Amino acid sequence: MESDPAPREPNALVDETAAAIRARIMSGEIPIGAQLRQADLAATLGVSRTPIREALRQLQAGGLIEVLPRRGAVVRVPAPWEVREAYEVRAELEGLACVRAVGEITQEQLDELRRTIDVLREDPSASGEADSPTTAANDRFHALIHEIAGNERLARTIRDVNDAFPRNVSALVLRDNPRLRSNNLAQHQRVVEALAANDGELARQVMRDHVIAAGEALARWYERRSQTVFRG
Repeated sequence: MESDPAPREPNALVDETAAAIRARIMSGEIPIGAQLRQADLAATLGVSRTPIREALRQLQAGGLIEVLPRRGAVVRVPAPWEVREAYEVRAELEGLACVRAVGEITQEQLDELRRTIDVLREDPSASGEADSPTTAANDRFHALIHEIAGNERLARTIRDVNDAFPRNVSALVLRDNPRLRSNNLAQHQRVVEALAANDGELARQVMRDHVIAAGEALARWYERRSQTVFRG
């Protein structure tokens, strides 16, 4: 007769719980400004309130949630200046990835980048979700360049910057702004052209401009959103 599996260590359960809550926040399933009720989360995740409470503390320490008077734990609305600072850093890192990719990128990889752009041209009407085809294509575009750059620490640092903000918001920003979406598409195309031409400095500059523009659009979205979210 097989024995029952060993129970998970308390710290591991807290980490798993925090990761599950984070995933729901990053996807937009739990939107910014939403209250995080321990009883509801415990029922949804099938755990007791103790790991929920510790997971919320972990997420609060990471800046993803905050505790407000009379409301308790809520998904934190990032300050616009935080977004701009983060994207300024990301722009330099993504530019470096482009420089490193020059001379290493293959024709097959260029073709894959172009295929992601083809997806970005599609109807954005259903692209306001973090797991939409257009979001996945955008993520693959950047991730492939990171892979070609061949520096895992660089790629991990970029991921850390991205993970500071819910992923679905960037999708919503593009979906609701045709002009921004058109500019975003053109910027992706210019990055590929620069990489195909083996022009590292041009690829760096185009990528930097692309990321800064995306960060500014995101910051402005949060500026508008912060005026409508009830903050106690």
